[in-house]
Amino acid sequence: MSIKNNLSVLLKEIPKNVKLVAVSKTKPIEDILEAYNAGQKMFGENKAQELIAKQPQLLENIRWHFIGHMQTNKVRFIAPFVALIEAVDSLKLLKEINKQAKIINRV
Repeated sequence: MSIKNNLSVLLKEIPKNVKLVAVSKTKPIEDILEAYNAGQKMFGENKAQELIAKQPQLLENIRWHFIGHMQTNKVRFIAPFVALIEAVDSLKLLKEINKQAKIINRV
């Protein structure tokens, strides 16, 4: 079954008020674009390096979620474009997110 067909089936099964974040880790750009062209606009990554590499190759209106453990030193690289960091496991990380968000006027 194609990505488009899988998305179509899944979106019919979930309630309308549920937002689907498609986890795109380890997936090639072509698969992400296929899902995007099928209507999926939110994607999740759990490795900062992979997200940093993929983001410039894709459309600007993709809503990126970071879904794994975030290293403090990686925040500045994803802060300009990530929509949501799903998990914050330390005050140090929270302060760095806030610092980087202020630098780029995203607070």
